[in-house]
Amino acid sequence: MLRMEIALFLVMAMVACIYFTAEKEKTSLHRTFEVMLVTVMIHLVFDGITVYTVNHLDLVPKLLNDAFHRLFIGTMILIFFLFYQYISILVVEEAGEKSSLGKLPAVFLFVAELGNLLLPVHYAVTPAGNYSDGIHVVFCYLSLGFYFVLGSGMLLSNRKKIQKRRRIAIEIAIVVELVVTCLQGYNHTWLISGMGITLITLAFYLILENPDILRAEIVEQKMSMLYLKSQVNPHFLYNTLDTIRIQAQLHGDQKGADLLMDLVDFFRLSVKVDRPLVTLDDEMELLEAYMELMCYRYPELSCEYDIDPDLGGVSVPNFILQPMVENSLLHGLKNKGYKGEIKISAKTTPDRKLLIAIRDTGSGFAPGKKAIIDDMLENYSKQKSKLTGNSIGVLNVQKRIKLLCGREFGLSYTENEGGGVTANILLPLWEDERL
Repeated sequence: MLRMEIALFLVMAMVACIYFTAEKEKTSLHRTFEVMLVTVMIHLVFDGITVYTVNHLDLVPKLLNDAFHRLFIGTMILIFFLFYQYISILVVEEAGEKSSLGKLPAVFLFVAELGNLLLPVHYAVTPAGNYSDGIHVVFCYLSLGFYFVLGSGMLLSNRKKIQKRRRIAIEIAIVVELVVTCLQGYNHTWLISGMGITLITLAFYLILENPDILRAEIVEQKMSMLYLKSQVNPHFLYNTLDTIRIQAQLHGDQKGADLLMDLVDFFRLSVKVDRPLVTLDDEMELLEAYMELMCYRYPELSCEYDIDPDLGGVSVPNFILQPMVENSLLHGLKNKGYKGEIKISAKTTPDRKLLIAIRDTGSGFAPGKKAIIDDMLENYSKQKSKLTGNSIGVLNVQKRIKLLCGREFGLSYTENEGGGVTANILLPLWEDERL
């Protein structure tokens, strides 16, 4: 049996080596899996030690045997708590449903670990092999069942809202653990709990946390950003240059030079692709250059800014504001002859997040259009990055925010009472040391 524990540990060590060296974003989901992976490796070490000590009761002092056994059970309880936590975070990200249990699972973890430390450990000695039994084992396995039921319940109640690939991975893990538990219950001397935990972790790794998948997502988003930056409408370029040329020819004043400088600034800033994150000040500089040109081109268009000066150093994903403002112009104010106002505001929310709002006084959504956009934004992960079409900016900006900042952040739309729409961009309050 000890050979199996050694083999399982080596498999997990290889997985950990690949996973921790892979390029990925530090989301809550990935951090939880990292802790789970490390805990599983520690657990397998104590599993191997316990397999030896429990079958050599005459050679190993009972106090030492009990200590190793409690460490073995304690790490197992922690793994199942992390299993529940992973599912809980996934359900929040995919379905937007938070657990109603609050801190109960964490409190129960403390109680379970306390019971593991205090309850007496007994061992059954049989010709086929030895194993632990009695109140200690019953209490601890009931604790495991508690988290197993919680996680399974959350998955089942939100099954249709979770992405198919992720749902299948968790369902595989649940089925595997049920089979291993039944086999362990059928023959107590098999001591194969470590196999079940390893298979659960592998299912999560291969389907949910595979570095190749994570790298592919990052590459896709980088390519989408580069493509988006290359898609500056040629008509915008030609018309603006023509406006500057005519202005310079007719008046020969400084205004032509100023407009040309705005255009140069816009393109200079828009092609900065070396960093995924920039300061809000940098992003606003690009946007202001763009709006100076648009407001001159359309004299009845105006732009207002309401930016908290303390937020200038906050890090934001590169090139997300200009596509959203351009979207407001093309799909809101264009129908009104570019007559109206765009207001950009940035403030801190009560829960310490950054909220950037882009409000326009345009024609608003066509009937049924908002529902389509909302569905696209909610199910962004199920859609391929768009290289053509009206929603290229909206979808790609949403994907980039989710990838860089986490799934609790992103883009949403609201309709204004007086007409027009507001694009709401929710971001974390990251300071510029992340740049």
